[in-house]
Amino acid sequence: MNAAQQNPAPEALSKARLRLWLRLLKASGEVEGELRRRLRAEFETTLPRFDVMAALARTPEGLRMSEISERLRVSNGNITGIVDRLVQEGLALRVAVPGDRRAMVARLTPRGQEVFAEQAHAHEGWIDALLGGLDAEALAEMTRHLEQMSTHIEKERG
Repeated sequence: MNAAQQNPAPEALSKARLRLWLRLLKASGEVEGELRRRLRAEFETTLPRFDVMAALARTPEGLRMSEISERLRVSNGNITGIVDRLVQEGLALRVAVPGDRRAMVARLTPRGQEVFAEQAHAHEGWIDALLGGLDAEALAEMTRHLEQMSTHIEKERG
């Protein structure tokens, strides 16, 4: 590797970062699109609904709508509609928060936990298949680079 390759000009580095960003978007979009397709085909569900159920599965004591929204980075309105449907289907329930009569948390019912466990198992298999072209070393290296990028973004945010 020559000196120019080791220390590219700022403009070249900027262009390389832009190309990387576009590749990240493309890869992420491809994986997300395939997950959406498979969730719809195999479970007649959506990725946002799967994400809400995943958040509730990770927090058995339940979450307020605002907490789900914050974790998933979507609006409360979107979450409320999804939770309403989960409740109607017997997959989730709303429970009053002790000491705050106005506040409610959503949690999965036992049936909701079973349904989600089946979906999560399939989801893990799909991710494994979609990323199957990466060996252990490539996975570790990409993970390290993505963590490094996230750390830098957090610093830039202030």
